Amino acid sequence: MKQHYEHFWDKLGDSRLAEWKAELPALIDEALNPEGNGNLPKWLEAFDILRTFPRDQGYDLNQATVSAGEDNLPAEQKARLESALRLLMPWRKGPFELHGIHIDTEWHSDWKWDRVRPHLQPLEGKRVLDIGCGSGYHLWRMAGENVKLAVGVDPSLLFMSQFLALKHFIGEAVPAYFLPLTLEQLPVPKQGGAFDTVFSMGVLYHRRSPIDHILELKAQLRPGGELVLETLVVPESFGQLLVPKDRYAQMRNVWFIPSVSELAIWLERCGFENVRSVDLNQTSIEEQRSTDWMQWNSLKDFLDPTDPSKTVEGYPAPLRVVMLAQKPN
Repeated sequence: MKQHYEHFWDKLGDSRLAEWKAELPALIDEALNPEGNGNLPKWLEAFDILRTFPRDQGYDLNQATVSAGEDNLPAEQKARLESALRLLMPWRKGPFELHGIHIDTEWHSDWKWDRVRPHLQPLEGKRVLDIGCGSGYHLWRMAGENVKLAVGVDPSLLFMSQFLALKHFIGEAVPAYFLPLTLEQLPVPKQGGAFDTVFSMGVLYHRRSPIDHILELKAQLRPGGELVLETLVVPESFGQLLVPKDRYAQMRNVWFIPSVSELAIWLERCGFENVRSVDLNQTSIEEQRSTDWMQWNSLKDFLDPTDPSKTVEGYPAPLRVVMLAQKPN
């Protein structure tokens, strides 16, 4: 896994990322300590198998299903590849296709990208940072926009393993990289942020201090850069803010779910300009569901069976907003 960074360090030539180049190697070494996760041997076994398969057979990052490799493997080899990919279950964000094997993930992450993409500033030639990137589906879609650098951040070594499975087949020509860290661990550049666009999608409601999260996102943005914040909100009719008593849609780590108007105030108080909501979407059981590649409970199991407009706890069902904002020059 550490080979992933051999090319990455060369991409950090910008003086604004000097602290990253100096401090990240030790943080990554600590994150990849094999004693820190009992599942790591299984995931490494999957990589030993994946490395035996052909790569550099082409890829497509601009379709709903991110794909790599041709569907030309003999049946026995294809079954072996699928077995290796299944060692990396559950697959939550996607979909993907490798050598003709379709990975039907829990989330139709392409639907979210279709809601976000039309509103963004052009990404071509830009540096982008995706916080809470999961398996890296959106990171690959960003890379498909011909970015200069795409960096995903997520502490999950399973998600990193899924990303690196795609990276093996896509290759090093695409400048997309995964850091198994948290946003809080990233060094804050003394000369100011280096990224043109920073994404935080599906993270804010998991933070015990959402204001600190927004400020930490802002610190990684260059002056004039764009923040893309996608998160759960409550309907304006519900009120200003929901703080779940215990769980929300069976998730324990949900802390604050504001209304759209309240979230706009948070962003403005944090010093962002041109704050606006560009999409509001009720999550459906078609967008988030159990599949053969994610066989645990999913959204339909977390909604009131007699009233799907509510969670099983009686709160408003998941409603998601996409907010855009600029860091002042």
